[in-house]
Amino acid sequence: MSVTILGEDSITIATGIEGADEQDGITVTRKAIDEVKKIKIQNSIPEDYGLRLGVKGGGCSGMSYTLGFDAAARDNDLVLDAEGVKVFIDTKSMFYLMEITLDFSDGLMGRGFTFNNPNATKTCGCGSSFGV
Repeated sequence: MSVTILGEDSITIATGIEGADEQDGITVTRKAIDEVKKIKIQNSIPEDYGLRLGVKGGGCSGMSYTLGFDAAARDNDLVLDAEGVKVFIDTKSMFYLMEITLDFSDGLMGRGFTFNNPNATKTCGCGSSFGV
């Protein structure tokens, strides 16, 4: 999969899905990439493990984001690369994740990963639940 550099703050990962445009990719900020690398080191997670992005039913708005580490890709996963960090996304989740921006916030309002999804028609206050 190809990676397009967007300035110095983020990269967009092209999904390689047939019929998808470049803007349908996933944008990951450098802060998020750096935090993933830091978490892997702090928790002794093997370097070859990948970051799994996903969506599951539930949450106050109908769907919620999932984020974790996996040892290997599963059947039907898209395997993307974000500056040396493997990203695994199952094809069902990819439909809901197209055009999102994964960021990391470390501000006064809290610390954690955030998802900006321009396709969400409703969200909740916690920022981890959405509807389309």
